[in-house]
Amino acid sequence: MGKKRIVVKIGSSSLTNEKGEIDQEQLHEHIYALSALRQENHDVILVSSGAVAAGFTGLGYSSRPVTIKGKQAAAAVGQGLLIQTYIEKFKEFNITSAQLLLTRNDFSNRERYRNAFATITELLDRGVLPIINENDTVSVEELTFGDNDMLSALVSGFVHADQLIILTDINGLYDGNPRKNPFANRIDFLEDITDDMVNGTDDTASKVGTGGMKSKLLAAKTAMTLGVPVFIGYGRGSQKLLDILHGNGDGTYIASRHGAVNTRKQWIALHSETTGTIYVDQGAEEAILYNGKSLLPAGVFNVKGTFHKGDVVNVYGTSGFLGKGEINWSSDEIKKTVEKRDDARGVAKSAEVIHRDGWVKMGSE
Repeated sequence: MGKKRIVVKIGSSSLTNEKGEIDQEQLHEHIYALSALRQENHDVILVSSGAVAAGFTGLGYSSRPVTIKGKQAAAAVGQGLLIQTYIEKFKEFNITSAQLLLTRNDFSNRERYRNAFATITELLDRGVLPIINENDTVSVEELTFGDNDMLSALVSGFVHADQLIILTDINGLYDGNPRKNPFANRIDFLEDITDDMVNGTDDTASKVGTGGMKSKLLAAKTAMTLGVPVFIGYGRGSQKLLDILHGNGDGTYIASRHGAVNTRKQWIALHSETTGTIYVDQGAEEAILYNGKSLLPAGVFNVKGTFHKGDVVNVYGTSGFLGKGEINWSSDEIKKTVEKRDDARGVAKSAEVIHRDGWVKMGSE
């Protein structure tokens, strides 16, 4: 097997005991398994939960806090404990690790997005193992990822991973809740994740974590669209991650039929905020949807909102919402050409309104 880039997500339930303390035995097993991947020359990125779960007992809480200030305070205590343990244990395998704390704003802000990508790439090039967690100490609800399952999916696409492994305390996806239904059957392999599957999944989380199986399905669906195959399941022993990588994991494998999506298009599709809307005719719709063409000014017949060159806009056609794109014209410039249709048809073909490299199809066909 050749060198692969692997993102491993470890949840709170796999890191802590019922009291909310770091379970040293589980943690050591994870570190051995991650080190085994590195010894096989794979790039490894760890997305680790556990900061809030590791810190709340130190604040005197009897269970995971429910208030924002309680969670943030617990994370402030627990994150230091967690990362220090990782650093010390990885050193035993001659592995240098580094901490990255991210928020939604680090993804939605284009400059921060580029900087985060550059930092992770440099760490991997230098042989460092990045350990990523959401910055729970400063995050507010509207700027969170919801849980580290989604964060791991976005990171896996972000770094163009070959595999996302989501470790949990249940050995894969079932057609029912195995904790409540003894006749529930495990799903060993999935080629697609439908909305019905997501909506019908129990989203109950553990006592120390935030993400249930529904959040893992949503994360897997996101990773699939970014061209990353996913494993959701359980494992034991120092070889468990290698077993998963070789197809022998105790859980569910989810394929991806999509090709890898470049970083620029990921940002446009998943993280950018749109500032306006343009409407295109049928010819332009066919050109950008099916023929891989850029959007030319002659195909635009209406504009809503105020935007500038470099902003991201929604694009609508005769069949409804088509996608999002990075605009090369301001709203005023497009309005002027729409008002003077004959002039628009005389514009040079190189003057694209949206270049195909800055276009992402998102609407349903």
